[in-house]
Amino acid sequence: MKRGSWRTLGLAAAISMMVAACGGGSDGGSGTPTGTLHVAMTDAPACGFDHVYVTVSQVRVNANAQATDSDAGWTTIVPSSPQRIDLLSLTNGVLADLGQAALPAGQYQQVRLVLAQNSGNSLANSIVPTGGTEQPLATPSATQSGYKIIQPFTVQPNTLVDLVLDFNACKSVVARGNGSYALKPVVTATPTTVSGQISGYVATAEAGATVYAEQGGKVVRGTVADSTGKFVLAPLIQSSTQGNYDVVIVQNNVASGIVRAVPVVVNATTTVSTPAAPIALPASSMSSVSGTATPSANALVRALQTIDASPYEIASVNANLDTGAYQLFLPAAAPLVSTYAGSLPLSFAAVPAAAGQYTVEANAASGATQSAPVNATTSQTNLNFSF
Repeated sequence: MKRGSWRTLGLAAAISMMVAACGGGSDGGSGTPTGTLHVAMTDAPACGFDHVYVTVSQVRVNANAQATDSDAGWTTIVPSSPQRIDLLSLTNGVLADLGQAALPAGQYQQVRLVLAQNSGNSLANSIVPTGGTEQPLATPSATQSGYKIIQPFTVQPNTLVDLVLDFNACKSVVARGNGSYALKPVVTATPTTVSGQISGYVATAEAGATVYAEQGGKVVRGTVADSTGKFVLAPLIQSSTQGNYDVVIVQNNVASGIVRAVPVVVNATTTVSTPAAPIALPASSMSSVSGTATPSANALVRALQTIDASPYEIASVNANLDTGAYQLFLPAAAPLVSTYAGSLPLSFAAVPAAAGQYTVEANAASGATQSAPVNATTSQTNLNFSF
């Protein structure tokens, strides 16, 4: 397997500064100022998989958000060779380099991520379920027109812009009734010129915990705490543009932890905990919530916990494409909550009224949404959604 070259956000920022100092592009004799766009990929955690492989053949950008495949104005970035990337290795700020290209200075609106095709026994795109064997990953439109991402970003003359594509494997892989898998992409793009990061530590006993940066109950970025308990959420658009973030920590058999109102500053790290004072969460029993959503709805099912009128996503799963079946595993214990105030260590307090109390929400691909309250202090079955 050929991997992309890995680099951290710090290195990407350093390269941006070096290229800007030297001049990131030229007009090629055309009189049109140019800059350079560098593209990399990162990932949020996956649910129930040991590996999620995708092979990127090219990235395309256009100044027109409505441009079709055959329209003019596309700039194509092609890796030196197709990059078969294990998305689950891209955590805590690790990036896979997808290449760079010069393009006219100006504002761009649309990004297309194009994947290579599976061919016979050669699997360009595949998954390995936890404890299972490698299986093909169907990518219906990815190998033709590519996945469309609408994200405005500006390329200044003679500068380099780093654009990070966040491929959320957890919400992008969907099971089918016959045991196969398909890709329903959830990909965002973030220019590092307007971003920073959040970092911290959970107790080493909770290494492997999933950590999310959320806004309004929606996951913006995610990662997995490493063997030392360290986690890095990056890149995150600056708070002055996007607002503050809530850090949500979830893991099997442990109560959820929430740090509210964490600010992000460009090219800086906001630290919410340290190795000497990590975030330690108490043990919790787990309950399951299961049911079906209308298969044709192609629904994402989320479990939200509301505290002081603010929702926080604790878990999510794609309903099976053919049967509509889903299952969520949720901590029954009270979540621990703190509000970021700039000084460490943070003080956490349990919220007993929220123990086991969730809203389970089914979001259809059409945009339709249904929800129901759930008391998950015990397991619940047959929570069904019809669209």
